[in-house]
Formats: sequence, structure tokens, C-alpha cells
Amino acid sequence: MKHSILWIGILLMMTSTSVAQKGLSKKEAEALSVKEWAQEKQRLLPAAQKVWAEGIIKFGKYTMPIAYRTFGEKPADGRSLYISLHGGGNAPPAVNNQQWENQRTLYPISEGLVIVPRAPTDTWNLWHEDHIDNLLDSLICYGVILEDVNPNKVYILGYSAGGDGVFQLGPRMADRWAAASMMAGHPGDANALNLRNLPFAIYMGGRDTAYHRNTLAIDFNRKLDSLQRLDPKGFIHDFHLYADKAHWMDRRDTVAIPWLASFKRNPFPEKVIWVEDNVVQHRFYWLSAPAVAQVKGSTAEISIRGNEICVSKNTFRELNINLNDQLLDLDKPVSVTMNGRVVFRKKVKRSLETIRKTIREYQDPTMVFSVKLILTGNKVRT
Repeated sequence: MKHSILWIGILLMMTSTSVAQKGLSKKEAEALSVKEWAQEKQRLLPAAQKVWAEGIIKFGKYTMPIAYRTFGEKPADGRSLYISLHGGGNAPPAVNNQQWENQRTLYPISEGLVIVPRAPTDTWNLWHEDHIDNLLDSLICYGVILEDVNPNKVYILGYSAGGDGVFQLGPRMADRWAAASMMAGHPGDANALNLRNLPFAIYMGGRDTAYHRNTLAIDFNRKLDSLQRLDPKGFIHDFHLYADKAHWMDRRDTVAIPWLASFKRNPFPEKVIWVEDNVVQHRFYWLSAPAVAQVKGSTAEISIRGNEICVSKNTFRELNINLNDQLLDLDKPVSVTMNGRVVFRKKVKRSLETIRKTIREYQDPTMVFSVKLILTGNKVRT
């Protein structure tokens, strides 16, 4: 009996060593991705249930109440999720509470889960402080776990200070959203480049002159026009300027809902432009960066054509290029070119370790990767 157990142990070790040496097959990687996500889902389930039961989500010292409601029948491909950000800002709590209440009934939704959070603070930038990203990431994940939300049908919209938030959260969290709609907000220092793969709508009153919101909205739309002329496959956008309206648009902006719903996120776009904001991100579509490389202004512009990865620009100290069989054919050699020169070309191995790490990193069942290339300067390693 002891000898049998010993031989079984040896065979298991030999099998795991063999898999590590040759890498996983496509089918094995797909099956393990499903299995590992199921385990991650179970790990997160108690936290998700607690948030839904209490109507409160926390991150560090910040507490964010949420109001949520589902509408319509669940489609075969999962529910939509709309995250709707209220106005207010640098005002007494009672004012922001009233704005939170108002936001719940502003937009008619025929299908989907609608979450209207109450900002954790009462500051002017209440929707784009650095804790917001983590809170929204968790809300999306919990919606997927508890309400069968399709991660490719997640939308963000906001009015006034909520619009300020969409101007910031849209670009810096672009890979989470299927589309975004900004109503009556101020762009501040919003970066349009990150919107390459995110349909973005702007609704503004022509007489909304406070803080130059109207003219700045026009300028931002022109910027998107220019970017789309240079890159016609990207920068989808929609612009509505209601000449006779001031800050309140008399709900003419409700037409944003069917526009938003017409889009689904492509989690694996052929081209990614990533510019780190002052609130840095650890991932952006199929790119990610370790903490040491998450620096404001770091920029990457990378595209995939067939099995060739073309690095047009990269100023990250270290950058991860995460790959799977939906992006390219991992049964064939993968090449990386920089400045027209091939700096890497080899057949890469799918690994369970990478699947596990990216599931923890992304917490998104549709964005699981089995290969990671690490780019440092002009060198690539696996």
C-alpha cells in the first residue's frame, strides 16, 4: 500500500513537471480558467453577499452606501450593469444626499442592474478621488457574482459632479466599461487618449457657463474628433449640445441610455493606448504593470496583428503584456517588434500560475490570461 501511494505521488510529480515544461494546451487552459474563476467566485461570495445585504461597501477608511435595483428579464448573455453617479460635490451632506436620491430616478432603464452609489465624501472631486476606483471595481465584480452581470455590458454615467467623475473614471478605468456617458460635467485634466476603445458620450447645455463647462465640453469633443480622424477604428463618441439649456437639461440626456446599451465591451482590442493618470491603475485591457512601474504619465501604445505584438511606444519602467488564445494563436510563435525591429520571437507556454494570478488581478471571468510577457526597456522575457 505504501509503495502504491509512493508511486502515485511520483507519477503526479512527473505529470506536473511535464506540464510545466511543455505548457498547457489550449483546451487545458480554457478548462482551468473556468475552474479557477469558480474558486475565486466562491472566495469572494461572502463579501459580495454582505455588501448586498447591508447596502454599504467599504475600502480602507471609506464607506460608500449603494442603492441598487434590477429591471426587466435577464438576457441569455447576462444582465447589463449601469453605475450612475450623482451630482453635488463640495456641499453639506444633506445636499449630496438629496442628489443621491434624485439620481435614482433620472434615467429609465428597461433591462439591467442599476447601482446608484452615494459618494463616500462631500468634496468637490467626490467621484474621482483615488479610493473610488477600488470601490467601483468591487461593485462590478459583486454584480457579476450575485446578479449574473455580463462584464462586457457594464456602463457608467453621471450628472454634474457625477459627470466630472465620468470624465475622469471613463479614461482611467476604460477597460471596465462597455460605454460611458458624461452629463453636465467638467473635464478637468481628463485624458482622451485612453478612450481609444471606449465609446464616450457628452451631454451639455449650451448655456451651462459655470466653470466654462459648455466651452470645455466643445473642446473635448473636438479633441475626440481629431483623434478619430487619425485612428478611424477607435475613439467612438457622441456629442449633444442643447443650445437653449443651462445646467439642467430637462432630461433630454435620457437618450443616452439606448446609446450606451448598443455597445458591448471588447476586452481584447487589437490596439491599446494606456496613459497612467494621477490615480494609477495596475491593469488596462491586456496590459498590466507592477506597483513600482505605476507612475503618472507612463505611456504605452501597443497593437497586435496576427501573432505579432507591435510596441509603438512604452515609457513604463516595466510592463506586462498578458496573452491568451482570444488575442492570438498561442500554438504558434509570438513575436514582439519595437521600432521596426524584432526583439522577441518564440513559442510561449501557457501556465496555470499565470491563469491564477490574472484571475486575482482582474477578477473578471472574461479577462483571463495564460501567458505573460514582461517588457523592460527593449528586452522581453517570459
